[in-house]
Amino acid sequence: MSLYPQIKQFLLGKTLPTSAHAEERLSNAAALAVLSSDALSSVAYATEEILLVLVAAGSSALSLSLPIAIGIIILLLVVTLSYRQTIRAYPNGGGAYTVAYENLGVYPGLVAGGSLMIDYILTVTVSISAGTAALTSAIPQLQPFTVSLCLIFIFLLMLANLRGVKESGNIFMIPTYAFIVSIFVLIVLGLFKQATGQVPTESPSIPVQEGLSLFFILRAFSAGCTALTGVEAISNGVLAFKAPEWKNARVTLLYMSAILGAMFLGITYVSRVYHIVPEEGQTMVSLLGRHIVGTSPFYYFVQIATLLILLLAANTSYADFPRLSSILASDGYLPRQLALLGDRLVYSNGIILLSVCAAILVIIFKGDVNAIIPLYAVGVFTSFTLSQAGMVRHWFQERTPGWRPSAVMNGLGAIATAVVLAVIISTKFLGGAWLVVVAIPIVVSIFLAIHRHYQYFAERLSIEGLPPRSYIPRPKPEVVTHPAVVVVGQLNRGTVEALDYARTVADEIVAVHVDIGSTEVEKLKEQWRQLEADIPLLIIESPYRSVISPIVEFVSQLEERYRDTYTTVVIPAFVTRNWWESLLHNQTTLFLKTALRAKKSRVVTTVRYYL
Repeated sequence: MSLYPQIKQFLLGKTLPTSAHAEERLSNAAALAVLSSDALSSVAYATEEILLVLVAAGSSALSLSLPIAIGIIILLLVVTLSYRQTIRAYPNGGGAYTVAYENLGVYPGLVAGGSLMIDYILTVTVSISAGTAALTSAIPQLQPFTVSLCLIFIFLLMLANLRGVKESGNIFMIPTYAFIVSIFVLIVLGLFKQATGQVPTESPSIPVQEGLSLFFILRAFSAGCTALTGVEAISNGVLAFKAPEWKNARVTLLYMSAILGAMFLGITYVSRVYHIVPEEGQTMVSLLGRHIVGTSPFYYFVQIATLLILLLAANTSYADFPRLSSILASDGYLPRQLALLGDRLVYSNGIILLSVCAAILVIIFKGDVNAIIPLYAVGVFTSFTLSQAGMVRHWFQERTPGWRPSAVMNGLGAIATAVVLAVIISTKFLGGAWLVVVAIPIVVSIFLAIHRHYQYFAERLSIEGLPPRSYIPRPKPEVVTHPAVVVVGQLNRGTVEALDYARTVADEIVAVHVDIGSTEVEKLKEQWRQLEADIPLLIIESPYRSVISPIVEFVSQLEERYRDTYTTVVIPAFVTRNWWESLLHNQTTLFLKTALRAKKSRVVTTVRYYL
């Protein structure tokens, strides 16, 4: 084993067979940690975002934080009940993209998918930045290293997720539950001190910079709606649960919403009781902890738990972004590489893409949570609205028993989230939300350009219209003077031309196809009988999803059998019209040629098919 595979195996673990995929499922407790950490962790900054707006209207306006929080919890209840209907209707996973695409059409589906992808990237950026802020609040000496710490945390999360679903679930359970317990203990201690008269009675004097108005209150409400980000993650990740998947997902969603609502309301109420005002360099949870327990060991425990849950909140995106990317890639709207399972049965390419995008945003915004927050929530409420609107149409089309109450619930959810989306865009547009509003159409345009390429690619390579061939089976020569191996990915026009070339140079030909679990074997065999019946087709199953290794091993065996002659390896390859289009394909030809060169295969021929 060379150095790179050794390092990879040390960091990520041994490659898992495809048969182990069903085992990589989560219990309800583990799923709450993996899929709900984003939503649960938002209580660490949602109240602070409300107060950062209200503080501009002076001391008296701070009391509005509690009514605003209650309004957000009512919205949380509506969204939760709506998504429970979605999970019941889509037991195999009903993300916003799937629901909108199937019920509203291509463009709404792509808008929902693009919005969610942007939101997942921002979730990682915000969560990592907020977690780092919790650390630097407790240890101010680390503030100059904020960006470096953010990048280190992103790298560690990427490694943890590349190791696989089950292992990441086990890693993340302890910090999630430690955070939940620490927040509830902090709230209870705060209420106890209030009951015993140990709270300050005077409010700080804050000058009025802006008058109270409906628009001002809506701005504070929209800022607090960051508490709802991540609520949809469970409906996107139904298949990550153990059986019965959809029932476990519905139960976990209910638990998550109840815990989130209680923590958010408790933090907001206690912050109001203690007259907490946001300060530069200190998070809301840090200020609250200092007022209630001082700088005791429990204060540092709360800060560490907050740091860890905010870092792990990004894991919601690591659970759902790769899965959404794989669905979009399977539908032809993203590069096909994103649909491939990695060595540890996770979508490794999606995990790496998410990490790179989040790291770039951290560098651009210098890890400043308040600078990123205005971009936040636009994407998630866009997907909320499209998903719930799609569910309304779903119920009217299906008309299954009990469809009317479900349609009403989803309709209420669609209206509520659409109103909140309008509020968020109008109140945060100039503050940075315009970036997301502009980015969504750009992302959808990229989706459509990729899809057009794959459609053109499929049309050019299609064997539709090729007449059945009547090749006479080739008799095996007494002495083989020139054997050839033709690598077959799919039976298309490029493969047909490669086989035609092999017939001109070889007296014994064998075609080799590697099945990584996605091949329609009977369909391939039938097509082969019609077009290439004179050449035997060998189908090799690859339980570890590797295409290269089985081919290299087969070629080595054939070369060993015919040591006194030259064995030609024929590889079909297509040439794209533009250089960037080649990035949308797996580059299997390049990797295979490199591997064959390493094994010292002497004759490797590429038969090019120009698109």
